Amino acid sequence: MTKQVRNFNRRYAKEYNWFRTLFFMTFLLGVVYTFFNIFYNYKIIGRENIPPRQAKQGKYMYAGNHVSILDPPMVAMAAFCPVAFMAKKELFEPDEKLNWIVKRLGAFAVDRTKPEIATFKTVRDIVGTTWSLGIFPQGGTRPYGKLEDIKKGFAIIAKKANADVVPVAIADWDGYPKLFPFTRRNVTIKVGKPISHKLNEDEIIYEWCKQISEMADYENCTPNPNLAKEESIV
Repeated sequence: MTKQVRNFNRRYAKEYNWFRTLFFMTFLLGVVYTFFNIFYNYKIIGRENIPPRQAKQGKYMYAGNHVSILDPPMVAMAAFCPVAFMAKKELFEPDEKLNWIVKRLGAFAVDRTKPEIATFKTVRDIVGTTWSLGIFPQGGTRPYGKLEDIKKGFAIIAKKANADVVPVAIADWDGYPKLFPFTRRNVTIKVGKPISHKLNEDEIIYEWCKQISEMADYENCTPNPNLAKEESIV
């Protein structure tokens, strides 16, 4: 009999229990921070932009620019709370090296070509817990200083989840660490001001791009929807 492979685009609130929360925070403190303390000269700036009481309620979506596979742990360091990341479905395939840890850290699968209803149900369940959401609106790693072709899905999900979007900029990143010879790399993680989910989708996207471009010194190629409206009236 062929073993049925679970589709991890649908995860349930009960999966984000105290045990998984403990596992996530233990991994964050014991593995992630240790790794970055050894291999990176890092700084986290702007945590004061996140009201502590609201952060504990899990009603935030942390959205970062995407420069490397180390971005999820860096965003988690900035948030310093359990974050369920939306990850490409390929990461959940049995032969994927990161499969085991990705599942146990609470990530859920997303088909980037066509988001499914199950994804929205998972988001609804997660925001009903103490966990927050994590996403990378660029849809894949873009290790260059330009914001373009931003996926609109993150703004749609934020509105459906009633979750304000917290921009997290990975700035001054100068690559993966070298073991031979040993080299400590540099990175600055900057937390922006929460963007209200009550804005319309284009405004959420523009405001996220604006803050990320300012914090990470990126070129912002996303048009301002309010200027477009003014020009159309004129």
